[in-house]
This record gives sequence, structure tokens and C-alpha cells, in this order.
Amino acid sequence: MLTTLALTCLAATAQEATIRKNLKERIPQMPEIEEISKSPIPGLYELRMNGADIMYTDAEGNYLIQGNLIDTKLRKNLTEERIDKLSAVAFDALPLKDSFKIVRGNGKRKMAVFEDPNCGYCKRFEAEMAKVTNVTIHLFLYPILTPDSHVKSKNIWCAKDKAKAWTDWMARELVPATADCDDAATTRNVEFGKKYRITGTPTLIFADGSRVPGAISAPQVEKYLADARN
Repeated sequence: MLTTLALTCLAATAQEATIRKNLKERIPQMPEIEEISKSPIPGLYELRMNGADIMYTDAEGNYLIQGNLIDTKLRKNLTEERIDKLSAVAFDALPLKDSFKIVRGNGKRKMAVFEDPNCGYCKRFEAEMAKVTNVTIHLFLYPILTPDSHVKSKNIWCAKDKAKAWTDWMARELVPATADCDDAATTRNVEFGKKYRITGTPTLIFADGSRVPGAISAPQVEKYLADARN
């Protein structure tokens, strides 16, 4: 005799199968649905695709909703929170061997940053980061903007003092000297970024796995660093 739990699981499985079947038949070009789960709204289901893309549908897949789900009582963007959780990158999963360190103060706190040397927002961010101390920054060169980004990334990676070459360019616009070495690390960084959907620079990753896109201010960095330690 089936238990209540078993019956519930069977019903949920059948429901998922219906949603998948109907959406696949009606929208063949739709990306593969990787996960279906109940949303906080009765009868509304969350669809996860492409790692962290979120859409919503009803129990029959008759309607498709693209947009943010807002909890008005708590004043929270539930879709945004869910995407942040799905996009988190475990700090231990970062290929730190393909980065170089910039240590400020005692270096006790840690964070990682993916940056393109030709990114204007990255230069703005670097100006803010100059105000942050007692941190170790694992800098991942992420040349995705122009062919010259690859050239500059190689010269920085092959420099005797990577951190100095990076800072000289980003803060003082001193073009990194031409250098030659095995710079496969930058290629691996781009491949890693594609896997984890890092689509822009700068992208910050903190010790707790939280990911923040964009050139945020020094006080905002301090807050994320503090939260990551709690």
C-alpha cells in the first residue's frame, strides 16, 4: 500500500512530466528545463534553465511568465534572490592557480575578481578597491572585450611582478611591457567564466560564494566582506 508521501511524490513527478511535455510541444525552441519546483504562489511553478535562468508556469504549462516574483510583505525580490543563490560560486571551486594575488594590509579577508584590462568599469572599481585594506584579492584576468584585452592580459600575466603590472596599467595607464610565457591561464579563465556564466567585468566573488557583478563602491565591498565572514 502506497504511503501518503509516496503518493505525493508520484503526483509531483506526473505534474512535472506534464509541464515538460506541454512546453516542449508548444515551444520547441525553449531551452531544456533543468529543474521544476513549486513557487511560493499556489499553482505557480518555477522553471530553471541554462543554470540560473528562471521563468514561471502554471500546473499545465498553459502559461509562461518571464519576470520577477516580488514578496510584497517582506519587500523581497524572490526571483533575484533565487538567481543569486544559483549563481553562487564556491570559493574553494575557484582555480586560484590561474590568478595572482594582490595583498593589502594583513590580507586576512579574501575575495576574487574577474577583470578585463580594457574595461572602464574595472578601472573605476580599482580606484574604489584602493580604499579597501586588510584583504587578499585573487585577480583573474578575463579578456573578453577586445583582441587587445588578450594582448594586455598576456603581458600582465607574464610580467615578473603581475600585481605591479596590473596596478600600473589600471591606476596609472602605464602600458604593460611586452612579455612572453605560457599564458594558458587566461584562456582557462574565460572557459571557467563561460561555465559559470560570468558575462561582464568586473565580477566579484566573496568567501561565502556570493557573486556581485559590476563596479561597486568601497563601502559596498566592505559590507560584502563583512557578511562573508559571518
